[in-house]
Amino acid sequence: MCGIYGVWDRRREPVLSATWHSMAACIAHRGPDESGAHEAPGVVIGNQRLSIIDISSGKQPFVSDDGKIAVVQNGEIYNYVELRAELQAQGVEFRTSSDTEVLLRLYEAHGPTFWSRLNGMFAVAIYDARTDELHLARDRMGVKPLYIADDGQRIWFGSEIKVILQAGFPRRVDPEALHHYFSFLFVPPPLTMFQGIRHVPPGHAVRITRQGMETHAWWRLSDIQCGPEPDLEEWCEQFRYRLSEGVRLRMRADVPFGAFLSGGLDSSSVVHSMCAHSDHPVQTFSIGFEDPRFDEGPFSQQVADMFGTDHTLERVDPNMIGLWPLVVWHCDQPHSDVSYMPMYRVSELAARRVKMVLTGDGGDELFGGYQRYADFFSRPEVADYTAGQFSQAYHDSMALLTEADKRTYYSADLARQTQGLDSHTITAGLFVEVPDYDRMNQALYLDCRLLLPGNNLVKPDRMPMAVSLEARDPFLDPALIDLAFQTPGSFKVRDGVTRWAYKHAVQPFLGADLTHRKKQMFTVPIGEWFKRELRTWTPDFLLSERTLSRGLFQREALAQMLDDHANDRANHTRLIRSFVALEMWHRMFIDECFAIAPTMADLGAPEPELV
Repeated sequence: MCGIYGVWDRRREPVLSATWHSMAACIAHRGPDESGAHEAPGVVIGNQRLSIIDISSGKQPFVSDDGKIAVVQNGEIYNYVELRAELQAQGVEFRTSSDTEVLLRLYEAHGPTFWSRLNGMFAVAIYDARTDELHLARDRMGVKPLYIADDGQRIWFGSEIKVILQAGFPRRVDPEALHHYFSFLFVPPPLTMFQGIRHVPPGHAVRITRQGMETHAWWRLSDIQCGPEPDLEEWCEQFRYRLSEGVRLRMRADVPFGAFLSGGLDSSSVVHSMCAHSDHPVQTFSIGFEDPRFDEGPFSQQVADMFGTDHTLERVDPNMIGLWPLVVWHCDQPHSDVSYMPMYRVSELAARRVKMVLTGDGGDELFGGYQRYADFFSRPEVADYTAGQFSQAYHDSMALLTEADKRTYYSADLARQTQGLDSHTITAGLFVEVPDYDRMNQALYLDCRLLLPGNNLVKPDRMPMAVSLEARDPFLDPALIDLAFQTPGSFKVRDGVTRWAYKHAVQPFLGADLTHRKKQMFTVPIGEWFKRELRTWTPDFLLSERTLSRGLFQREALAQMLDDHANDRANHTRLIRSFVALEMWHRMFIDECFAIAPTMADLGAPEPELV
C-alpha cells in the first residue's frame, strides 16, 4: 500500500522539483517508509511507500534494465507469486521479490494489455520512454483511488485529490457535483467536488501521449452474466471455497497483520477463514461504546473467543466530533457518513500492532446485506414496475432529497447553476447497463458501481491510510465478484432475509445466533447530539456569516431545518451531517489549502463539547 502521484507536460517543459516534492509530502501518511520518483523530460511519476511485501528491496519506482520504463503502484497484487512463476518459466529474470517488479516484467512482456491478469487492489502508473507514453490503470472495483486532472498543458494524477491541489491546480467548486451530493450523501464518481478533477473509473486504463489522452475499460462488471438458480449446497461450497481463497491470497505479507472484527457476518466470516489458514492466533481489533445501541464490543469478543484470536478491544468515548475535520481532509471531499470517525479510531488501534488488516467490506453490496434491499423489494407494487418506474422508484428510495426539495435550500444563484440537472440520470445510466439482470441484481449492480467507489471503499482506504495502515478486502476477490453476479437475486434476499444463500454457507461454522443476528450500524449518535449537546454549535456553524457568504443556500431554509430537527418535528440527521461536512470542506479546500489536517480552530469553528 502506498500513494502515487505524477505530472505529464505536453510541451516537455521540466517539472520543478519543489512541485513534485510538495505532491509527495502531502500523501506521506500513505507511505511513510520510503519515497521515490522517476523523472524524464516533462514527466515525473512518484511513490510514497508503505512497505508490506519485500521490505528491503521493494522501493519504487521500479525501472527497467535499460532505464526506459518506470513503474509505480499503490496497492497490492495478490497473485504476484503465480504471475512471477509464469514469467520465470518463460525465462524472465527477477531482481527482487516485490509485486511491483512483477508489473514491470509483465509490461515488458506484454505492454499495457495485462491488467485483466491481475488479482489485486491497485492504481498503477507506467512511463515508457520508448514510445513516450504514460499509462494509468485502476483495479476492478475501485478499491484504490486514482484521480486525474488536465489543465491543457499538464496532466496531473494522484492517489488523493490533495496531490493535484498541492501542485497548484485551481480549487473551484463543481456545481453539478454539489447538486448530486445532496442525493447520494457523497459525490458520485467520476465527478469530484472540484471542477476539472475526476476519478479514473474502476476497471479502466488511461493512455497519455503528447497528442492527447484515451481512456478505455479493461474490465466491466456488466460483462458477468447471471445464470439460473443453482443447487444451494453446491453454491455454498463454491462461496466458502472462493472466500477462503480470497482470504488466503490477502494474507501474503512480510509484516505483522490482523483483521478488523465487528462480530458481524462479513468480518466474522473473514476471520474464520484467516484462522483456518494460520498456524498462530490471528490478531483482531475492534472498538466499543458504552451505549449498547452502537456497541459491537460484546459481539466481537464472542467471535474472538469462538475462534481463539488475539483480540484487542478498546472502549472509546463516542465523542469523536473533533475528528470531523481530519476525516474530511483525508477524504478530500465531503461525505455525510459519520462512520468514518469510528473507522479512524479502530484503524489507530490496529496500527499500534500491525501494518495490514483484512476487512469485510464489499460483502453487503455483492450479496444483498442491507436491510433497505429487503424493505424496498417487499413493496407489492415493485413486481409490476416497468423498467423506467423501477429505476425512478429505486432512486427515490435511496436519495437524500428530491430534486424539488434540494431547490428549497438553494440560493437563486445555485439554482441557476444547477438548472436542468436531475440526479436520477446518474442511477438511470447505470441501470441501463444491465437490462437483463433481475431487479435485485440491478440494485446491487448500482451499489457496486456507485456506492462502493463513491463512499464505502473510500472509508477503508482513507481512514487506515491516515495512520499508515493497509486494509485488504477479500470479498472483492474477482472469483467472488463473478460468483455474486452469476447468482440470481433470489439467492441474495428471500422472504425478507438478507444475504440468504450466504448465511446458509457460513452458518455451519458461525452458528445460528451470530449468522442471523440483526445487522448493527457502526456509527455514533450524532442525530441526538444535534438536538442537545450540539444544539447551539450547529446553527452557529451553518448560519455563520462565513458560511452564508458563499451564496449557496438560503438562510431561512437552513434555520428551519435545524429548528425542526432540534424540536423533533423532523429527523434531518443525514441532511445536517451533509451541510456540516460540506462547509468544513469549503473552509479547508476552497478558502485555504491545508497541507496537513486542520483542527476545528483552524477552520474558525469552536471545538464542540459533549457533556
